[in-house]
Parts: sequence; structure tokens; C-alpha cells
Amino acid sequence: MATPTATITMSMREADRLKTIQAVVDRMARLGQAAQRLGLSRRQLERLVQRYKNEGVAGLVSRKRGRPSNRQLAPGVAERATALIRDRYADFGPTLACEKLRECHGLALAKETVRVLMMAAGLWTPRKQRTPKIHQPRNRRSCRGELIQIDGSDHAWFEDRAPSCTLLVFIDDATSQLMQLHFVPTESAFAYFEATRGYIEQHGKPVAFYSDKASIFRSVRDSTDFGRGTTQFGRVLFELNIDIMCANTSQAKGRVERANLTLQDRLVKELRLREINTREAANAFAPHFIADFNARFAKAPLREFDAHRPVRADEDLDLLFTWRLQRKVSLSLTLQHDRVIYLLKDSPANRKLIHRYIDVYEYPDG
Repeated sequence: MATPTATITMSMREADRLKTIQAVVDRMARLGQAAQRLGLSRRQLERLVQRYKNEGVAGLVSRKRGRPSNRQLAPGVAERATALIRDRYADFGPTLACEKLRECHGLALAKETVRVLMMAAGLWTPRKQRTPKIHQPRNRRSCRGELIQIDGSDHAWFEDRAPSCTLLVFIDDATSQLMQLHFVPTESAFAYFEATRGYIEQHGKPVAFYSDKASIFRSVRDSTDFGRGTTQFGRVLFELNIDIMCANTSQAKGRVERANLTLQDRLVKELRLREINTREAANAFAPHFIADFNARFAKAPLREFDAHRPVRADEDLDLLFTWRLQRKVSLSLTLQHDRVIYLLKDSPANRKLIHRYIDVYEYPDG
């Protein structure tokens, strides 16, 4: 009666090693070439060949198979960690939960171990497996000037003919009309001062601006000279009775984002055809481009009413579009601004300002 043959289970990697080592034993392949193919050192492959000669196919099977892992957690550690996370850190991410387990409970686990435990317990879902957020389209505003989306696009507008610069784009939400294009060296408060003043002088005051959460539009500090979260640009809009809203995502202000992509294609080529290489020349050409762009792509508003408002007689744009700070007058009639100490004239009127805060106005020209 024939003796039953023992079954040896091998992984695909071990089966591939068997073929290569058999070729070495049969002198169909050189030892160095085989070691390079398997990603092993020559010495390691020599040991495997000798083991194959002594033990046969079974010699190539991993010695760790069937044995407990050297890296497995001690009994009860995984259960304790999972219970602690579920009770105290259910809304924590794996990294923070790992830190708290180590700091507060003396459980020194690897971050990836905590991640696996939380996934197995249903306490954390990998980002790729999460349900994607749906951004539903927002209806346009009904009339022109009700909402103006603003953004800065840093791009090589003159290609290799001049350094990169920033284009400030103002687009009407109701009509998708380009309202203002202004080339500046970079996004800054004074750059937006200049562009916004040009917009107001040409069109009037809109009801609201819609921007991102850049520090020019929204301060993360708890306290500023003009109140919580108010920036210099926000202060100007407040004094002009213009609202400002900051979008949470770029998709929320999609009209100006899509306009930026169109401008980075069409406007760059127009500037090349006209051999415009400077910001000054580009700003002079901008009104002609805006007129042609709006004739091609602008939409009719739902209502014909124009929500822009004229500038009032008591609104001094020269004074409004300044960088304004409050500084305290010292006992020696001095105040400090931008690392410069200013000395006030000793007069009865100025002496009344000691220990009081006064407004310092810095104009765009310095």
C-alpha cells in the first residue's frame, strides 16, 4: 500500500523562490543572478540552496508559519485599549488617541496598532472609505451688484517675459460679469485697497463681497484694533456699509475660481499677442479685455435692478482706504509706529492726549 504524500502549503513568494533555487541546483542559473532576481544577498541564497538540498521543498517554507508573532500584543492589552478609546476617546483620531493612551494610561502602542484597533471596533474610518461630501450648486443672486466674488490669482501672466505677479479678480455673482481686473505684485491689504477703490469709483458700492478666509479678509486673532476678527480691509468695508462673507471651501466661490482658470488661458494669450510685459500696460489693457469677455460670457440677471449704491458725500475715500492703527501717547508726548518713534509738539492740546489712544493713518504711498 502506498504511503500518503504530505501536503506542503507555500505562498506565491516561496513558490517563486523554489523555481529559482531549483534552477540554481540544476545549474541552469548562476548564484549571483538568482540572488539579484530574488532580492537576496548571495550568502542568504547559499543558505537557502543548502537547506533545499538537505530538507527538500519543506526547507523553503518559512519557519515562522504556525507560530505566534513576536510583535503580538500581550493578552488583554488590545481589549483594554479598545475599551479606553471607546469610553474616553471615541471622537479622537488614531494619532491623538495613541498619545493619550501613552500619557494617561501607560499603554505604549504604535500609532498603526491603535489605528487597526479603532478600525476593527468601528471607531474610526479611513479617509478613502468615508462618504464624500456633496457640494450642491448655489443659486445665483438675483440682481447685479448684490454679491461680488473676489479672489487673487498668482500666476505667470507674462509667461517668461516678466516675473510672476497676482491678478485681483472681481466677478458679479448674478451675471458672471468681470467687474474689475487689477495686476499687483502680490496679495496684500493695500493691493485690495487700490483695486476696491477703483471698483467703487467705477461701479459704486456693492451690497457684499464674497472672499476666501485669507488673513486679509478674516483675522484669526481674538482681538484687533477694530473688534473681534476685523481686519484693515474689513474695517474699510464696514465704514462703507459693505458686507463681507468668507467661504469655507473653494467650491463655494466657484464662479471666481472658474473665472481664474479661464483667465489663465485666454488673458495670458491676449497679453502675449499684444506684447504686454508690464503690470502697468496690463492694467491699461484690462478694461478692453473685460468688455470683450463680458460680451461673450456674461449672463442676464434675474432682475434688471442694479444694487450698487453711490458713494455718499461724507465718505472720504482718501481717508477710508488707509492703514489705521491705534497708538498710545506716552508721558513724554511720543508714540511708536512701525518701529519709528514720533514726537508730538508740546502744546496744551497735545498734552491732553497723554495716556490716551489716538488713530494713526498710513496712506498707500507710505
